Amino acid sequence: MTQLHFTSKGSGRPLLILHGLFGSSKNWQSHASQYAEHFHVVNVDLRNHGQSFHDPVMNYAVMADDVAALIEHLQLGPCQLLGHSMGGKVAMTLALRHRQLVERLLVADIAPVAYFHDYDDLITPILALPLQDLQSRAQADQLLKANIPEDQLRAFLLQNLVKQQDQWQWRVNWSAIKANMRELTTFESDSEDWRIDIPTIFIRGALSDYIGEAETGQISAHFSEEEIITLEAAGHWLHAEQPAAFSRLVLKFLNR
Repeated sequence: MTQLHFTSKGSGRPLLILHGLFGSSKNWQSHASQYAEHFHVVNVDLRNHGQSFHDPVMNYAVMADDVAALIEHLQLGPCQLLGHSMGGKVAMTLALRHRQLVERLLVADIAPVAYFHDYDDLITPILALPLQDLQSRAQADQLLKANIPEDQLRAFLLQNLVKQQDQWQWRVNWSAIKANMRELTTFESDSEDWRIDIPTIFIRGALSDYIGEAETGQISAHFSEEEIITLEAAGHWLHAEQPAAFSRLVLKFLNR
């Protein structure tokens, strides 16, 4: 199995950070540095993201197995896992498939349910970009502006555009993500009555709609030791919008 790309810093109990869809470990560098004052932090690029390998197969089972293989390769288990959005689903799936490798779970603004996004409004214009003719990232930004008008969102997506050997290319495997979107927006398990008995904290953004009343019910039905905390003045990217408050919640949970 091809190994995931990661960075590692700090010492002590291991903490793995798993980023969200279209992101990478780079989005968590400042958090990783802060947590590394207390833990051995491994900041991971999931498949088809960051500097990790590209593969046409993409679902939570294979992504969880990728992380499990990394944990075993580094001889880190059992680990604490912090996962945001897609990374949160990977973390929950890892706890189901490889219980012995997980000590605690921190899930940021996602629930173990299906969501109804296809992201075609983002992926279609991105795939249409003429990479061979691009002169700069700024030019790509201008070309995307008509279809993706939110400046902050474009800046986030364009972090994945890099120049290598005089050629612009994407670190995100947009085609594979588009082809596997149904798998990425759902959450599947071997049985409907699955349970996770690992201490778990769900941190949701007060301005996000990812964890509402229905999702809270699903969390309570499937987690034996769960806690749901709402972070005020934060949306889905709560770790970026309220970094200090988010970090306080993470460290409080991990230092119990």
